Amino acid sequence: MYKFINAREKVMKGVFLFSAIFSILALVVITVFLFASGVPFIAKTGVFKFLFGTTWAPTIDNPLYGILPMIVATLYVTAFSVVLGVGIGLFTAIALYKFCPKKFVAPVRQMINLLAGIPSVIFGLFGMTIIVPFVGNYLSPTGVGYGIFSASLVLAVMILPTIVSVSLDALNAVPNSYYEGALALGATKEQATFKIMLPAAKSGIFAGVVLAIGRTIGETMAVIMVIGGSPEMPNGLFKSVRTLTSNIAMGALELKGDALSALIATGVVLFVFTLILNVSFALLKKEKKEKTKRSAKNEKS
Repeated sequence: MYKFINAREKVMKGVFLFSAIFSILALVVITVFLFASGVPFIAKTGVFKFLFGTTWAPTIDNPLYGILPMIVATLYVTAFSVVLGVGIGLFTAIALYKFCPKKFVAPVRQMINLLAGIPSVIFGLFGMTIIVPFVGNYLSPTGVGYGIFSASLVLAVMILPTIVSVSLDALNAVPNSYYEGALALGATKEQATFKIMLPAAKSGIFAGVVLAIGRTIGETMAVIMVIGGSPEMPNGLFKSVRTLTSNIAMGALELKGDALSALIATGVVLFVFTLILNVSFALLKKEKKEKTKRSAKNEKS
């Protein structure tokens, strides 16, 4: 019996080791492909001309590969969708945590999690048939429903499961003695939740926000269907624009040669954005841990 258990443990260790190595190799291969194909093109075109050029015209006689409009559109869509999604998702998590009857918490959370299983093309179809006409008819001053606002609404709904689940788990991880101690000192239920429990869970909540930002930056299909697709500099929330991911997807099957290299170089920019985001979060988390340790040492001394 012992030999069987020992052999099974060795097999599982091998499986886990293989999975870890495979993940690392996949990341290395993708990184090498992106930088080997994209960086030479950026160097050939010029970093400034590529990143800050305002015209994307890869099919003309003298092609231009400026991706600044797509970068700005990506930042706008990400910012608006995260603000909407985090606001709604965080308050939903707080409601499920302390202000919702216990018998409703599990069903509501399960229904919210079901959103994560819906394909992104379905979100895009919903946005194209419902949100875009509504925005165009009732909210847009130009009568155009496609644009940053519609894309932000769709993405805000898409990131809700991530925000709600991670925020609720972070709140549940805080010892309940914090909440009970606040109530014992005379705090109301709302004060104990928002002033004690919420700050204590901010590290986990921030992790959820980072995951949501990564989802919004990388989303493609749903964005293509509601944002319009015009490679122009954004000058309003209700104008047809194009993000970095939608620019890659819309030209990947049609463009060749230098134009295809330009799309790969756009992928390098996306990769760098994601890398900066993850590294910044890791450094911020490390700095917070060091501050906590220093404050704990000061209190002991």
